[in-house]
Amino acid sequence: MSQGSIGIDFGTTNTVLAFAAPGEPARLMHFPAPGGEVTACRSALSFHTHADRPQDRTIEAGPWAIDAYLDDPADTRFIQSFKRFAASESFTETRIAGRGYGFEDLLSTYLLRLRDYGGLTGAEMPRRVIVGRPVTFAGSSPNTALALKRYDTAFRRLGFEEIVYVYEPVGAAFFFARELEQDATVLVGDFGGGTSDFSIIRFSRADGHLRATPLGRSGVGVAGDAFDYRIIDNLVSPALGKGTSYRTFGKVLPVPNRYYAAFARWDQLALMRASRDMREIRALAREALEPEKLERLIDVLDENYSYLLYQSVSRLKEELSADGEAEFLFDAPKLSLKGTVSRARFESWIAPELGLIEAAIDRALASAGLKAEAIDRVFLTGGSSLVPAVRRLFTDRFDPARIGSGAELHSIASGLALVGHEPDLGPWRADD
Repeated sequence: MSQGSIGIDFGTTNTVLAFAAPGEPARLMHFPAPGGEVTACRSALSFHTHADRPQDRTIEAGPWAIDAYLDDPADTRFIQSFKRFAASESFTETRIAGRGYGFEDLLSTYLLRLRDYGGLTGAEMPRRVIVGRPVTFAGSSPNTALALKRYDTAFRRLGFEEIVYVYEPVGAAFFFARELEQDATVLVGDFGGGTSDFSIIRFSRADGHLRATPLGRSGVGVAGDAFDYRIIDNLVSPALGKGTSYRTFGKVLPVPNRYYAAFARWDQLALMRASRDMREIRALAREALEPEKLERLIDVLDENYSYLLYQSVSRLKEELSADGEAEFLFDAPKLSLKGTVSRARFESWIAPELGLIEAAIDRALASAGLKAEAIDRVFLTGGSSLVPAVRRLFTDRFDPARIGSGAELHSIASGLALVGHEPDLGPWRADD
């Protein structure tokens, strides 16, 4: 095995791998994806079952999994954001083509496919892996010990001999802390797809080495995916019939909201096409007071527009991070949706999530026993850190001149790989 170290940022939305040899900067693993080379792979798996060989499965991961799913959604089982199940005691396995897959099976399958896409062999993998983990795992009652046990099983299947866990925001902090010219107390905010995590660390230098003393931390299970769903729920779902009514037996009743709850996970929409809900929607369209809206919902489901729809949502969110107003445009052969959205309107939609994130920042400061004035630097990472309303949560508390960001998708993996060459890993570990 290589004598370097590898940092793995396994995220709810994307996964990034970075390598670091002793005394050298971290380098990202590149993948020759169908749409062009990428360094951040979607945390997704697809299992395609062959009609004439039902026990055979073609397994893909990342962008390859998305392509396989879009090519043949009827015969492809698609799983994304499965990190959400890591700490769930209620999740034991999912059945795919007659075989049970626990969380550790999904994770090891995913990582092995990434290794293959990257052109690596087991002999080329470093002995030591530094794995990022959230401060707070997703779920209502997350079992951290269970999650780390599952992680251990999955990573050992790749042949790693030493597995070290480091909080994801700490990995980002190490990446950014290289820029520090003097000792500093640093708050790092990591905004992923499923969680927003915060760590407060005191950095100092001694004998040429960066030292870290953890002071406080907190996390909350909302981030970018929740923002996307708010756009869908407020902008798209009303155009597809949410909030409308239908007539039955002389009564006017509301269209059930449960049909639109599935939009929280775009990959789940395809499952509705063969469900009882889909049969009900087709029947309701005939009795609806605004049938054209339910017909649009039927088109989204029948034509498998869900992934394209979420791409349009992501573009809108990105444009609103740069401009005060942006156009939402979804244009497909059987359906076109468009509308102008102001940043203020978007921020009103995500106000509940902003409140939860704000409270988590306060908890991090409280756990460290510090006031905002005691924070010397703030580093923000993750795609949602670019949302202006999220950024204001920090500029309202801290001197804007002390706030830095950058390498939103890569800082954690790079920092983790570099941590792997520290002479003493004790201050960095988060194994409990």
